[in-house]
Amino acid sequence: MAAQKLPLTVAIDGPAASGKGTLARRLAAEFDLPYLDTGLTYRAVAAKMQAEDQALDDEGAAIKAAQSLDLATLDRVFLSDHQIGAAASKVAVMPKLRAELVTLQRGFAVKGAVMDGRDIGTVVCPNAQVKLFVTASAEARAERRFKEVEARGDASSYADILRDIRQRDARDSSRSVSPLEKAADAHLIDTTNMDIETAFLSAKTLVLQAVER
Repeated sequence: MAAQKLPLTVAIDGPAASGKGTLARRLAAEFDLPYLDTGLTYRAVAAKMQAEDQALDDEGAAIKAAQSLDLATLDRVFLSDHQIGAAASKVAVMPKLRAELVTLQRGFAVKGAVMDGRDIGTVVCPNAQVKLFVTASAEARAERRFKEVEARGDASSYADILRDIRQRDARDSSRSVSPLEKAADAHLIDTTNMDIETAFLSAKTLVLQAVER
């Protein structure tokens, strides 16, 4: 589908393993829009700090790392490493770093984009034409993540993954800066008992309705 005449921004929020990333990538391809997983921006900062042997609690170094990022070239496969994710959770609590990355993320979206994260509809792109909040039960999300880990040949257990997901949900929802929450005007898509094709068609319909207004 051709790009829209006016910049179209689709904000997709939700917890880990809800399916929002897959959904966001498919929508970006369908509507010929740039795509950004904003969680990767925090991972990229952490990875750069680790590579340069910087202390993960050094907010000045974190901001400098953020300013060097090219958000259009983030390597999702590399940045999905578990150790990078653990480091990212430490830098993500820094208020000044979050403010820096929000500025960069808004710059990425200015000409239209599909943005995937936890505070897109509430903080990064509050004026997005389409806001989706994609969720699923913790058990369903743990099962999906467990199957992904098994497919890669890595060792883990469903119980451990479920515990990690619940802990992350609590941490994301209770943090003082940009907590995970559904924007008042966001459409809820619960994928607990929904396959990705059904979720995609639901989301696509919502985007088309916004475009046609």
